[in-house]
Amino acid sequence: MTARRPDSFDGLGYRGREDLSYGGGYGGRSFNNSSNTDLQHWVTTPPDIPGSRNLHYGERTPQFETAAAPAVPSEDTQPAAGASEHLNRFAGFGIGLASLFTENVLAHPCIMFRRQCQVNYHAKIFHLSPFTAVGVMYNITKTQGPKVLWKGMGSTFVVQGVTLGAEGIISECTPLPRELSHKWNPKQVLGHLVLKGLTYVVAMPFYSASLIETVQSEIIRDNPGILDCVKEGLGRVLGMGIPHSKRLLPLWGLVFPTVLHGVLHYIISSAVQKLVMFFLRRGNPPGPPAQTGSETVQGMLDAYFPELMASFAGSLCADVVLFPLETVLHRLHIQGTRTIIDNTDLGFEVLPINTQYEGMRDCVSAIRREEGPLGFYKGFGTIVVQYSLHAAVLRITKMIYSALLQTA
Repeated sequence: MTARRPDSFDGLGYRGREDLSYGGGYGGRSFNNSSNTDLQHWVTTPPDIPGSRNLHYGERTPQFETAAAPAVPSEDTQPAAGASEHLNRFAGFGIGLASLFTENVLAHPCIMFRRQCQVNYHAKIFHLSPFTAVGVMYNITKTQGPKVLWKGMGSTFVVQGVTLGAEGIISECTPLPRELSHKWNPKQVLGHLVLKGLTYVVAMPFYSASLIETVQSEIIRDNPGILDCVKEGLGRVLGMGIPHSKRLLPLWGLVFPTVLHGVLHYIISSAVQKLVMFFLRRGNPPGPPAQTGSETVQGMLDAYFPELMASFAGSLCADVVLFPLETVLHRLHIQGTRTIIDNTDLGFEVLPINTQYEGMRDCVSAIRREEGPLGFYKGFGTIVVQYSLHAAVLRITKMIYSALLQTA
């Protein structure tokens, strides 16, 4: 059954097409005059909506009367756009890979030797200069092989994973903010720092296990597995696993120095990073959007390298300022674990760690009394080596991408 519109139906105000030549064909077919006359009464068109394509023949949308027609990409510009996209991806991947490699792989030998120097209260050479540190690191490598420089590196990734996972879970289960918005207030900042502190508490036993794997001499230990850090951390929480001496400090006694060091490190590094980014953006205001492939890579350099430099400066300032506190923290964590380290004076022998600190205050007093003020800075030369290598990698990476601009 076919519905028929009443004769009084006028299309709800829609007007029919009066030009018979327009729409004279549908799908390539034309109608005669009588058919067109009949269709005038029934065929209606929608109103002229500004910006739509439902226009009558010869009419234009008012709001686009003076607008320029969009440029249609030609076949010549399509390969350039594809090359620009590839350069963009390659630049982002390369910059991120260089930063990740530098922070977690290239810097690990310096972190390993620095921790050994910090916990070695027997040491007569403090390695405040990078030259003495490099010489002893060479002797250790000559005796135990090159892989000794990267011992315990897998456990550091485990600690990072536990830290990120704990931070995410705590932020989801509590109202503590994981990130601070631009319109932050003191309450949000306090909650954010509480979240960081709780995260460090959760990761603390695994950090202790990772510290032991990092400083333990390769001469007297078996090849540890990647998950040994998790097993040792859980064993320390539950009081199981490898037996420790009576000088082992309880975990609750390590909470305050661990949280203090972690929160202060986060505050200092974040503040310096924000400050450096402010000055870099102030000196280099953002330019117009990139168009060509070389301009795209240059935009990547201008976007990523200021952030990398700000992160570099923040980590450097935090490590330098908190170096004495880190020395105290590592000695408290390593005490009573029956750990044997390499002789950092020569690099050819091993030494046991048999400290008897009662807590953080006693450790500070003992170091000041027996080793002097410079005892807090044992292994400081490795900081210079570590961040010199980091700066060199950033510089080389930028030179490589600047060279790509010449050929893009």
